[in-house]
Amino acid sequence: MIGISIATKWEYEATLEFFRIKENERFDYPFGEYFIRKMNDTELVFYSTGVRKVNGVGGNQYMISKFNLTKVIVAGTCAGIDDTFNNLDIFVPDKAVQYDCTVKEVEPFIKQSFIVDMDLSKYGNDYNTGTIGTADKAVVMWKDYLELKENEITIADTEASAIAYICRKNDVECIIIKGISDFPTDERNSDKFESNKEQMNVYLENTPKVMNKIYGEYLMRFI
Repeated sequence: MIGISIATKWEYEATLEFFRIKENERFDYPFGEYFIRKMNDTELVFYSTGVRKVNGVGGNQYMISKFNLTKVIVAGTCAGIDDTFNNLDIFVPDKAVQYDCTVKEVEPFIKQSFIVDMDLSKYGNDYNTGTIGTADKAVVMWKDYLELKENEITIADTEASAIAYICRKNDVECIIIKGISDFPTDERNSDKFESNKEQMNVYLENTPKVMNKIYGEYLMRFI
């Protein structure tokens, strides 16, 4: 069985709508909900985990153990960092890093032990790839955005790289499929709260568009 890991409630709501899931097809588990679908004779379990690394890792470890998963696909939104790309662009990263695991003043920005390389060779190469950076703190402040850009991060989120890390510990293949929902905005000369609110509104508008694009154009290829 293959697991489809979904973090936020908005991503999960878009998933339920895309697959037209009825109430009696949804099941509770300690981290959220899940439902099961079969595609191309392969059983898939779609599950919400909640946001940030602890929920992402906990939910995935639970599902790996419960369903003996052979692969985990992390599907969802991300913040854009590389500004050569645009909102709604979809990525399948070949490298996942956790960048909030060091004392930046005296250690490397990213430690080798928190880097997961993904072998995508069997899936072709006609899609966007790059490095996804993960931290518990979402990329909202401009200074955080600039720091990630300086360290050649392509996109950023709050769970995927940690999930890739725990999949590696379980010897389970992990594929990350993420779409840019928004870019951080320069709030230095404006009201920080209003700037954050505007960014959140863009995220909410684009989340169902990203999820529909992932499920409609990318999911089957990586099953």
